[in-house]
Amino acid sequence: MDSRIEPLPISGAWRISPTVFADDRGSLHEPFHSGQFEAATGIDLVVRQATCSISQRAVLRGIRVSAEARSAKYVTCTAGVVLDVVVDVRVGSETFGRWHAERLDHETRTALYLPSGLGHAFLALSDTATLLYLLSRPHQDKNERTINALDPDLAITWPPDITPLRSARDAAAPGLIEARQAQMLPTFATHSALHRDTFARRG
Repeated sequence: MDSRIEPLPISGAWRISPTVFADDRGSLHEPFHSGQFEAATGIDLVVRQATCSISQRAVLRGIRVSAEARSAKYVTCTAGVVLDVVVDVRVGSETFGRWHAERLDHETRTALYLPSGLGHAFLALSDTATLLYLLSRPHQDKNERTINALDPDLAITWPPDITPLRSARDAAAPGLIEARQAQMLPTFATHSALHRDTFARRG
């Protein structure tokens, strides 16, 4: 079951669109296929942790980014619908401050791959939504940084008819400029080099 694997406008991020076989009994697809993914991207992704997140409608989570190098994530929506946003917060990147949004849902089964250093946020659009994360490194709270998803400098286009529900932590998070001034953000040079050394296909 081949997937269509395409690069996103933000360097290092990929969209994975699997083939879904559906009939009156249900459906079948492959959320992740390491061989196909490596053949298309040159990335040998080894999954070391899987995390499941369930959110009610209007819940907005993020923007989260890991300060730990070599920390990649592969995200797919297994139930419901979300607006998933990838944000380039890597200081020194040509696309620093840019974001890209994708609708992830349980029908298309689209997945996104985020390399080390990219920020991630999502808004639940359905009554409930379930996201599955495949992580290359076990999650550690001490390594996680949060950027404000409603930062006017980022100007992410969230649906205007939904009032986001956020945690106190997410609501109090600094904006992109403040986070950069506080030296909270990863650097493109460090994370891209370490990511390449860790995940690139071994020749």
